[in-house]
Amino acid sequence: MKFVDEAVIHVSAGKGGDGSASFRREKYVPFGGPDGGDGGDGGSVWLVADDGLNTLVDFRHARQFQAENGQSGRGRQMFGKAGEDIVIKVPVGTIVYDDETDQLLVDMLEGGQRICIAKGGRRGLGNINFKSSTNRAPRQTTPGKPGEALRLRLELKLLADIGLLGLPNAGKSTLISALSAARPKIADYPFTTLYPNLGVVRLGPEESFVIADIPGIIAGAADGAGLGLQFLRHLERTRLLLHLVDIAPLDGQSPAAQVRELDHEIQRYSENLATKPRWLVFNKADTVEPEQAEQIVQQAVQELAWQAPWFVISAVSRDGLKPLQRAVMAELQQMRAPAEEDQLDPRYDQAPPTTSD
Repeated sequence: MKFVDEAVIHVSAGKGGDGSASFRREKYVPFGGPDGGDGGDGGSVWLVADDGLNTLVDFRHARQFQAENGQSGRGRQMFGKAGEDIVIKVPVGTIVYDDETDQLLVDMLEGGQRICIAKGGRRGLGNINFKSSTNRAPRQTTPGKPGEALRLRLELKLLADIGLLGLPNAGKSTLISALSAARPKIADYPFTTLYPNLGVVRLGPEESFVIADIPGIIAGAADGAGLGLQFLRHLERTRLLLHLVDIAPLDGQSPAAQVRELDHEIQRYSENLATKPRWLVFNKADTVEPEQAEQIVQQAVQELAWQAPWFVISAVSRDGLKPLQRAVMAELQQMRAPAEEDQLDPRYDQAPPTTSD
């Protein structure tokens, strides 16, 4: 399935039904009063976060969503039928913006979360509502109100504890496949990862974390070069970044130079992402002798004046993976609160009702 993490859709709630202007017409009731019923409320548009979805691919072709209009009222005090609501399922982690104002409306963070994103129009009133002692034959009614209509921009940010960051061919896909059951495409050329991958790493009972892999970042990514920049948003929710560094790349670039190159692009993209906790993971240690690997790593750590933890592994031979997993798990257990989320539109920041009226 093609990974799609952005979509623009149009949602329209239903119009309320008009009120009826009717009078009783019966053989033995010469002065029948008003009996026009109210219209029905228009249907609303609801968003529901579904754990079973992981892309926005369903919105590539279905982009118009219209709830049902309410029916008009009738005589004999018959009320119109309310319009049916429409429910739109989105993946957990979907952020919803008003595309015209660029205002953040809601962040769908939990499975089953239900939000009324466009409320149906109120019903119109029939003439029975305007009867009084001085107005016994009212002819006034009110029309149904139009429902809300919005142009929404949906953006998906994957929910993961750990994010893998690195230049192309750093071994991110190999590492995520070694740690979890995820099976991304792996080959000996750059950009084999074309869309984000998620994997669950299980260490034991109640000890697991989710890890995300995105396409490699290259020089000039902040200006649109390469594939990774458009997916960096998926790392903004992560609690910890693992920066993979090729210990002996074919182009001869030093590990320190690789780190600085990626640092530059991340700083330009987002200050929030640049300040996230980040550990260095020197990969492909199996390609050089152990003594040489230690020398390369020590030189890079000193050159960068690196203060955070760092590890030496081989994702192919799986050397060093156990200590890395345990350290990551211990760090996550100490992190009590997730990263601060964006402020939401006050209309949508309360817990939504479970059913619509």
